Amino acid sequence: MRVLIVEDEVYLGEAIQTGLRRETIATDLVHDGERAVDELSANDYDVVVLDRDLPGLHGDDVCAWVVSNRPACRVLMLTAAGGLSDKVSGFELGADDYLAKPFDFPELVARLRALERRSAQARPPVIDSAGVRLDPFRREVYRDGRLVRLTRKEFAVLHVLMRADGGVISAETLLEKAWDANADPFTNTIRVTISNLRKRLGAPSVIETVPGSGYRFGT
Repeated sequence: MRVLIVEDEVYLGEAIQTGLRRETIATDLVHDGERAVDELSANDYDVVVLDRDLPGLHGDDVCAWVVSNRPACRVLMLTAAGGLSDKVSGFELGADDYLAKPFDFPELVARLRALERRSAQARPPVIDSAGVRLDPFRREVYRDGRLVRLTRKEFAVLHVLMRADGGVISAETLLEKAWDANADPFTNTIRVTISNLRKRLGAPSVIETVPGSGYRFGT
């Protein structure tokens, strides 16, 4: 999952970004509405965590832009205005969820995971395929009943591949979904991560390289 955080409180935004990255969620961070629209125009985000009271372009206008131009992207409004009327107006604008400040970080993560499942057309939260069982909430992977310990990025890449349900995923898409805007598309990061994943998962390999196209999970 890739998330855009739009938060004008710099320290809060950075704290959220750090916490989400520890949860293997790729995140980018901007501090105003205009930059948010620029990033949303250029990148394929699964969820935008949107502060409502933004300088310049208001969060309500950003939400309206997302609804009109990125219908697959979910909007979680994160704001100090937590009254019932505020929530109702947020939902009327097209927000998918609403979380008032202050909030508990585990609740934010749970809500993001729930929005990811909704955008994925009700995929089961636990993915079980080709002898590999991946639980995104517990961040656990098992191969034929054996616990496999993965790094955060290895877990994120495996999650993207398994969610594709046998489809081919390009290296560019893996970078976009499992890393963030600072990832260098010309590095061998993906190749190294895939190689390490294969070693950790063991034989027979369940990750296939499709020459010229990318990678596919399955047997």
